[in-house]
Amino acid sequence: MIITTTNNIEGKKIKEYKGVVFGEVITGVNIVKDFMAGIRDIFGGRSQSYENELIKAREEAIEEMKIKARNLGADAIIGIDIDYEVLGQSGSIMMVTVSGTAVVFE
Repeated sequence: MIITTTNNIEGKKIKEYKGVVFGEVITGVNIVKDFMAGIRDIFGGRSQSYENELIKAREEAIEEMKIKARNLGADAIIGIDIDYEVLGQSGSIMMVTVSGTAVVFE
């Protein structure tokens, strides 16, 4: 399935709009990752554990959105948007939300 941030796909003509589809993932980051990220804050550098968690959450949210689009009979998802939020008092919960328009080509 093609997914894109653009509102069309070159060489493809949209026959039908199936509607907006979403994928949401909320994930907690454990105390070990929090500790290691804290050390990175002090000494600088990238937090590989947080980055990996973010990548995993984004991939899961996109996959969930694709499944919903397939269930509608879509060929692609256009105009996708990805949003990230940090939740919880300590900021140890990440939320990734993706959305886009499921379409069918001619």
